[in-house]
Amino acid sequence: MFTGLADPSLWVAVAFFGFVALLVYYKVPAKITGALDDRADQIKAELDEAKKLREDAQSVLADYQRKQRDAQKEAEDIITQAKKEAESLAIETEQKLTEQLERRTQQAEEKIARAELQAINEVQSMAAEMSVQAAEHIMRKSVTGDKADSLIDEAIGAISGNFARN
Repeated sequence: MFTGLADPSLWVAVAFFGFVALLVYYKVPAKITGALDDRADQIKAELDEAKKLREDAQSVLADYQRKQRDAQKEAEDIITQAKKEAESLAIETEQKLTEQLERRTQQAEEKIARAELQAINEVQSMAAEMSVQAAEHIMRKSVTGDKADSLIDEAIGAISGNFARN
C-alpha cells in the first residue's frame, strides 16, 4: 500500500520525525524537563519553607500558651496574697480598735473614779465645815461669856487639826 512519494501520510510522518529530530538537536526536551525539574525543586523548597513556618508557628503558639498559663497563675497568686494581706489587716485593725476601746474605757473609769473621789472629798469637806458652823452656832447660843469663847476656840482647833492630818 505504498503509493509513493505522493502519499500525504508519508510526508506527515517525515515532517513529524524531522520536527522531533530538530527538537532533540536543539535540546528542547532537556530544557523542558530542566524547567519542570526547576519548578518541582522550587515547589519542594516552598513546601519545606511552609512546613518550617508551620512548626515555628506551633512553637510560638505553645510558648504563648505557656506564658498565658504562667501569667494566669501569677495573677491567682497575687489575688491570694492580696486576700491574705486584707485578712491580716482586718485582724490587726480589729485588735487595735479593741485595744483603743479598752484604753478609752479604762481612762473613762479612772476619770469617773477621780470624780467620785473628788465629790466624796468635797462632801466630806462641806460636811465638816457645816458641822463646825453648826457646833459654833449651838455653842454660841448655849454657852456664853468667857467660857464659851474658850470652848469654841478649843473645838475649832481640834477639828482643824483633824482635817490637817487627813
